[in-house]
Amino acid sequence: MKKIIYRKLLSDCLIFFLISLFGISAIIWVFQAVNFLDIMIEDGRNYNVYIKYTLLNFPKIISKVLPFCIFFSFSYVFIKYEMNNELIIFWNHGIEKINVINFFFLFSLLIFLIQSFLLTIVVPKSQEIARSQLRSSDVDYFEGLIKSKKFNDTVKGLTIYADDKNSKNEFINIYIKKTSPNNKFQITFAKKGVFEKKGNTKILVLYDGQTLSSNKGKITNFYFSKSDFGLGNMDSHLIVHRKLQEQSTRGLVDCLEKIYFNQSKKILNCDPKNPRNVYRELFERIITPLYLPLLILIASINILISKENIKYLRYRFVIFTLGLFIIIVSESSLGYVDNSLMMNIFLISIPFVIILSIYLTLIYKFKFKEFKIKL
Repeated sequence: MKKIIYRKLLSDCLIFFLISLFGISAIIWVFQAVNFLDIMIEDGRNYNVYIKYTLLNFPKIISKVLPFCIFFSFSYVFIKYEMNNELIIFWNHGIEKINVINFFFLFSLLIFLIQSFLLTIVVPKSQEIARSQLRSSDVDYFEGLIKSKKFNDTVKGLTIYADDKNSKNEFINIYIKKTSPNNKFQITFAKKGVFEKKGNTKILVLYDGQTLSSNKGKITNFYFSKSDFGLGNMDSHLIVHRKLQEQSTRGLVDCLEKIYFNQSKKILNCDPKNPRNVYRELFERIITPLYLPLLILIASINILISKENIKYLRYRFVIFTLGLFIIIVSESSLGYVDNSLMMNIFLISIPFVIILSIYLTLIYKFKFKEFKIKL
C-alpha cells in the first residue's frame, strides 16, 4: 500500500511538472520565435534556417524555466493533497512525514542530474548547432531587405534602398551600394527591380539603370537595360562566430587549465587576463543545478503544515516566498562570480549550507536518527 501511495503522489507531481514545464516553455518559445522572425527577415535568412534556429533554442528555454516549474508544481500538488484531505490517508497508513520528504529529496537528485545534463551538454551543443546554421546558410532570401524609403545595411558591405513598391511587386528607384575591405565600391541606380527565382535562390533583376565602379582609384560608369543582382555568400551583420555559451564544458575546463598551468594550446574565447566569464559560465552549468534539490526540499515542507493550523496561510506564503527567493539567488549569484577564489567558494557553498540547515532543522523537529524510506 505504501508503494502505491508514493507512486501516486510522485506521478501527480511529475504530470503537473511536465505540463507546466512544456507549457510555459512553449509560450516563451513562441514569443522568441516571433522576435527571431523579424531578425531573420531583416538579416536575409530563409525560413528553413529560421525554423531550425528557433527549435534549437528550445532546450535553453527549458533549462531556464525548469527551477520555477519544479518548485511551483510540487508545491501545488502538496497543497492540493492537503486541501483534499488526501495526506491524512498517508499518515493513517503509518507513513512518516519525514520519510515523504526524504523520498522527494532523493528524487530531486535525479532532477539535478537531468538539469546538469541539459546545461553541460545539451544546451551548449544545441546553441553551437544553431549558430552553425547561420554560418553555413547563404543570405539568399533578401526580398525582405528592401523596404520603402528606408536604407538597409543588414548585409555586410551592402546598402539597399528603394523609393516604393507598386502593385506588381516591382521596386521603384532602387539604390544599391556595395563595398569591399580594400576600399573598392560599386554603386547602382535602377528605375525598377523585381525578384525572380533562379535555381534555388532569388535574385533581384534591375531594369534601366547605371553602375559606378571604383577600382584602384579609377571610376568606371556603364548603363544597362537589364542586370541581375544576387547576394550570393555575403555575410550579414548577425554575429555568426561561436560565443562562450556555445563552448563545450570540456572546452571551458581546458581554458582554466591553460590559464593556471600556462599551457600554449589555442582555445576559442579563452582570455587568460580575464577568466571571470569562464568561471561564470561554468558556475551556471555546474553549480546552479544544485539549487533544484533545495527547491524540492522547500516545496515538500508544505506537507508538514495542516490546514487546521490558524497560521496555515501565513506558512504557505512564507514557503512560497522562500522558494522564489532561492530562485532569484540562484540567478543573481552569477553576477557575483569573480576571479577571487574565496568569493567563488562562498557562492558554491550557498546551496549546500541552506540544504544542510533545513535538513538539520527537520531532523531536530522530528527527532529522527534514521532516514531510510521504507517502501
